[in-house]
Amino acid sequence: MTAKKKLSIVCFSGDYDKVIAAYTIATGAMATNREVTMFFTFWGLNVLKKQQGRSWLGKDVLSRAFNFLMGGRNTLPLSRLNFGGISPKLMQGMMKKNHVATLPELIEAASALGVRIYACEMAMHILGLRQEDLVDEVEDVVGVATFLNESEDAHIIFI
Repeated sequence: MTAKKKLSIVCFSGDYDKVIAAYTIATGAMATNREVTMFFTFWGLNVLKKQQGRSWLGKDVLSRAFNFLMGGRNTLPLSRLNFGGISPKLMQGMMKKNHVATLPELIEAASALGVRIYACEMAMHILGLRQEDLVDEVEDVVGVATFLNESEDAHIIFI
């Protein structure tokens, strides 16, 4: 019996289209019987925040300002042609019209399929975030060494 192929995705972008790509690859890999781990760091952590809009999370003035400006899942910008924030909403409408899974649907599917979700300990510390600030789907807050150990023998991609 051969071991399951493994895929690890480092999500360091908070761009709407890149997050959709990460979750599309993750769910596709799970559907083809791979073991998938997603590791969210820096701007990618926006996807994991319980507060889906702008909020003053953090332990000091600077981290609260960063977290407010970065927002949450509902304020992710498109990487190009963002047009003041309207483009993600237009993109979501186009996805629905063409019967393509939207970001909330992809996140739900990833959870249902058993994608392992980790948050980066260092980035959380820098941004003043706590595990309580993140959605319940986050399995753990881990450092790079733990992520790399979990990703041994895996293909690692960065998005």
